[in-house]
Amino acid sequence: MNALRNPIRLIPLLFLGAIAIGTVLLSLPIATADGTRAPLMTALFTATSAVAVTGLIVQDTPTYWSGFGQVAIMAMFQIGGLGIMTAATLFGLIAGRGFGLRDRMATHVERSRLNLISAPSVIRMILGITITVELTVAIMLTLRFATHWNMSWGQAAWHGLFQSVSAFNNAGFSTFSDSLMSFQGDWLILVPIGLSVIFSALGFPVMEDWREHGWRWRQWTLHSKMTLAGTLLLLIGGFAAILGMEWSNPGTLGPMGWGEKLLNAAFHSVMPRTAGFNSLDLGAMREETLVVNNVLMFIGGGSAGTAGGIKITTFMVLLAIVLAEILSRRDAGMFGRRFGHAIERQALTVASIALLLVLCATMFISSVTPLAFEDILFEAISAFSTVGLSTGITAQLPPSALFVLVMLMFVGRVGTITAATALALGSSERRYRYPEENPIVG
Repeated sequence: MNALRNPIRLIPLLFLGAIAIGTVLLSLPIATADGTRAPLMTALFTATSAVAVTGLIVQDTPTYWSGFGQVAIMAMFQIGGLGIMTAATLFGLIAGRGFGLRDRMATHVERSRLNLISAPSVIRMILGITITVELTVAIMLTLRFATHWNMSWGQAAWHGLFQSVSAFNNAGFSTFSDSLMSFQGDWLILVPIGLSVIFSALGFPVMEDWREHGWRWRQWTLHSKMTLAGTLLLLIGGFAAILGMEWSNPGTLGPMGWGEKLLNAAFHSVMPRTAGFNSLDLGAMREETLVVNNVLMFIGGGSAGTAGGIKITTFMVLLAIVLAEILSRRDAGMFGRRFGHAIERQALTVASIALLLVLCATMFISSVTPLAFEDILFEAISAFSTVGLSTGITAQLPPSALFVLVMLMFVGRVGTITAATALALGSSERRYRYPEENPIVG
């Protein structure tokens, strides 16, 4: 029972419990379209992907799973996304318990009203935003599916709701076999989904700042400023790179008019950030474009939200450290604030562990399958960053490789939260320091 009182241990256990329940549900004959039991690895992989809001699949969602199975999958990524957002936000607050008075005062300024006292308000905000955005996007998609794509109102409502919940939770699951490739020319389908993904990937601390301070930028916390600046940087950079590299590619943007090229390049610059939908054939993309996707997936979205990856603020801290070193500055920081050494070390630790996990998984999968290394690396980063994009190799992987991806999805979703919190709670000041001596670097 003492283990359950420790949030660092409790959250992984809760997610494991959710995955176990999801696996059991998807193993029932009623969960498949043909009424047979799904293999254990198929059920486990799909349940993990749903609870971890990833979107990688080994079986086609609309054809393999029955209505019951699809509803179960949607419930899993709704619970997974909502639970992750709540846990991540509250974990950031709980971490403040381990700080001294001076550190508490500093973090109180940075976190504004996001403290333990306001936890009920934070949870109400999370629930309110989730319901509002999901219903709004679902209604927009339902109307479009029914009026333009000649679906019955029942079909349109189901497709609209599933895509909306999947988008807001950055899950990437779709009730269409080709994801959103059939709608690559429809602005009224891609734009609402893309905006929902961007909004939810910012994280709730940013939304709390916006609720409290509106558009008064100077009153926003450093975290929110860094998240928005990093998001804008990655969206614009990803859009320009994808548009330029795929402009003449006959398998992706090549046959499209300029309007559709702009739309799909913009849409796909959003999706690798953790959502997992695709309107373009990833298997037909150029290798250099896949490298750009790898970078976007690895970075991910904002903290305390539905996004995966090492998170934007981690990337921005690392970028600031590099720039400070290049410019021979004593301190690294942004927007008139400097970072503490503890934050810099946490960012380096999170990024290093993530990189190590991805490389180890990639090497293992390469040893048990003859598939191309770049496709395996793409798959591993997608799993760890809970993105769900794939070049189409998931179903070809042997059980051992699938199990490695299951572990990556779990660690990528739960591990980043618990690791960051453990680092914050475990930070302490030694009463002594060793003599300084600098090794040769570079």
